[in-house]
Amino acid sequence: MKNRRESPLFLEEDFRFRLGTIPGEPEEFFAKSAESTMVLAERKQWLTVDPDRYAAILPEGTKIVEEFLDVACHWSELTELSAELQSPGLSLFEKLRVLSCSVEPDFVLLAPRSDGQFTVAAGCVCFPSSWRLTDKLGQTVSEVHEPVPNLNTALGQQIDRLLQNLRSGKCVIRANWSVCRQPELNQHLDRNLPGMTDLVSPDQAWLRREDQSLFVLPETQGIVFGIRVTHLPWQVLRSMPEKARSVAQTLRTMPPEMLDYKRLTLAWAQLAGWLTDPDL
Repeated sequence: MKNRRESPLFLEEDFRFRLGTIPGEPEEFFAKSAESTMVLAERKQWLTVDPDRYAAILPEGTKIVEEFLDVACHWSELTELSAELQSPGLSLFEKLRVLSCSVEPDFVLLAPRSDGQFTVAAGCVCFPSSWRLTDKLGQTVSEVHEPVPNLNTALGQQIDRLLQNLRSGKCVIRANWSVCRQPELNQHLDRNLPGMTDLVSPDQAWLRREDQSLFVLPETQGIVFGIRVTHLPWQVLRSMPEKARSVAQTLRTMPPEMLDYKRLTLAWAQLAGWLTDPDL
């Protein structure tokens, strides 16, 4: 089990979109954590119950999936996977499922286009934050981000440059956060989980952290976008003064349209108050 680098997440500043990338290492990002047994068991559960909801491959993603499988099998924790993937009769989709049940992070595979854009070509996303992989298939990265208010305006060109300038052997990591009412890893849109409304205590809130990685596959030039989800109870966050102040400041300066997108319109003031007022 390796120590994993994490991008700085808690900054005492007003809300703003930021990439905040730092150098990373793919094998390190996908390495097992202390929660590995539990996380992998849940991934296997969702991929068994409804694999087509959580994994997909478009024709333009075939070669990228094949290359990612080959790259992952050279990681020290996954070397034994190679023999399993060579089992007779396994389809490429089944091989993708095997890999997906062997690593904790979700991953989305992006295919390069001749115009410099990247499209969602394949992936396995068991733990989405209120979205569907199937809705994003074939979309460009800017189209994927279109529902997020003002994100493309603020960061669209930076994101395009980041993807276009990534080179084989290089990896970057970043992080973002949201707030949820239950520490469910799988918050797929179709599950209709309760939102952040009519809260009564900090016990009913969790900070949902997404650590993300991006690296290029050398042959296809496809990009692997990894997503690792963890939760921090609001009560624990309250005991961390610097981080609590940072989150509270961000909530208090978040534009109304962003609060609405994150489903925090009815809860943000209470959430921020719990972090900074010891009497609440």
